[in-house]
Amino acid sequence: MVNPALALSAFALLVALLAVVFWPRRGVYARFARLALLTERVRLEDAIKHVYTWEQAGRIATLESLAGRLEISRVKAAMLLQRLTELGLVHTGDEGPSLSEDGRDTALRLVRTHRLWERYLADRTGVPATEWHDEAERVEHRLSEEQAEALSARLGHPRWDPHGDPIPTPSGHVPEVEQLSLAGVLAGRTVEIVHLEDEPREIFDALLTQGLHLGGRLEVLARDNQRVRVVSGGRESSVDLVDARNVTVRVLAEGERVQGPSETLADLAPGEVGRVLDLSPACRGPQRRRLLDLGVVKGTEITAEMVSAAGDPVAYLIRGALIALRRGQAEWVLVERVKTQVEVTT
Repeated sequence: MVNPALALSAFALLVALLAVVFWPRRGVYARFARLALLTERVRLEDAIKHVYTWEQAGRIATLESLAGRLEISRVKAAMLLQRLTELGLVHTGDEGPSLSEDGRDTALRLVRTHRLWERYLADRTGVPATEWHDEAERVEHRLSEEQAEALSARLGHPRWDPHGDPIPTPSGHVPEVEQLSLAGVLAGRTVEIVHLEDEPREIFDALLTQGLHLGGRLEVLARDNQRVRVVSGGRESSVDLVDARNVTVRVLAEGERVQGPSETLADLAPGEVGRVLDLSPACRGPQRRRLLDLGVVKGTEITAEMVSAAGDPVAYLIRGALIALRRGQAEWVLVERVKTQVEVTT
């Protein structure tokens, strides 16, 4: 005879198991169903972005390009395009797919969210630059339009992402950008970097490693079929031609010069004063916020007061407060030397 207590326990366990699996909204089945829907939506949105990206480059997306971008088979790529056509987001023709007006609006919303999030990561967090794109790829599918607008307001409605790409406005307007690459600049010209391409990531990593950054100015010395030789900050270097094609620049007009070597707080000896010119583009996230909160802004005069026994950190007088900064932090602060009254009288 079956033990009633044992049977009741088994029944209770079965009910509990069924509840875990099939409980509305919170059960395993419901969660897997939502994940499947989310995955489908993400792929559809990624497909829309791919068509948009190719249109912006003056090309027409293909099944092969879509399959390669999403890392899926051509059959699945064709199914995605068919679904987008049914939703009225893509038109299909003899030449290939093209976005409808609704499809373009959707693509611009995704691009706007992506670039706003990259701006947020660059300005407000310590996330490395090499990870901005991948993080934004995930978040762009999760933020609603309302959340994106709140983020934009929090950031002061930026116009450009940290790579130099324009952030579409809420109405869908996209500012035009420079189209000249560093690889196409003639020797003897001086240029300013206005965009660093962040895909593929390997090339973006190489650009950062070479010290290239948005707003940096370069004097082009020479180029051949392999490299471009440039001078920046008084230092000469060579940029691989493939990497150089991923750097967009504007040619400076007469009178605009490449910046010479800049002095930093770290160059000041005890007793010397420096006036802040700017913060290095390499200083981002929490480190940049801390310096700004301390009053390290353009025009602030800072005095090097004393050096620790080990030589690092150094105490600086900043707006009446004595602040210790390590050498790496002091090197982020670009300054010009200020002659003190004692120096002037002697």
